[in-house]
Amino acid sequence: MGHGGGNDMGAHKLAHLAGLTFNMDTLYMTWLAMAIVILIAIIATRKLELVPRGWQNLLELAVTAILDQIEATMGSRGKKLAPLIITLFLFLLIANWLGLIPGLSSPTNDINTTLGLALMIVVLVHILGVKNRGAGNYVKHFFQPYIPFVFINLIEELAKPITLSFRLFGNILAGEILIVVLSILVPVWMPIPNILWLGFSVFVGLVQAFIFTMLSMSYLAGVTKDDYH
Repeated sequence: MGHGGGNDMGAHKLAHLAGLTFNMDTLYMTWLAMAIVILIAIIATRKLELVPRGWQNLLELAVTAILDQIEATMGSRGKKLAPLIITLFLFLLIANWLGLIPGLSSPTNDINTTLGLALMIVVLVHILGVKNRGAGNYVKHFFQPYIPFVFINLIEELAKPITLSFRLFGNILAGEILIVVLSILVPVWMPIPNILWLGFSVFVGLVQAFIFTMLSMSYLAGVTKDDYH
């Protein structure tokens, strides 16, 4: 699978352990994205001020906006999941943007990362569904409104992690590949196309992080809303 950023468009750097294969470049970039998120949180909250400035102001704007979306989408029960949702958005944002830095690649340009995140959300949906409604009632809803609909409902559940992960993976990988292609085709003395595409890729990274987070919230809303039936 190809890389973006400044990496060669070749195979992943692989490591083998206990019969498992690990994409080490993806792991390195994932750890880097995690470290950056933690660093931003530390810097923004190190000296909290009543009138926020700098990093505190930026982080509070992002957190407030996401909390408003959580309240609107998931109801009061969703507030318990706010730390997960906020962290997910910040991680995806940083991860999507890493590939725009020469020499680095986005961990989200690897289907293993996006599928793993999507499966985490879907598994959490089922766990909360059983917890909030009881195992019997939760299983029963797959047979609604009529028993034959169980097949359609199961297909829909299987499609959720696939569509969620492939949308993010495809957009980020395509963006990084085009940046590499443009850097090869466009002369050094004509940087405007590269700059324009870089700016567009920054916007796409933000939008894709937002879409993944909003879809995750919509899936979780079905099992967290107070008026869920």
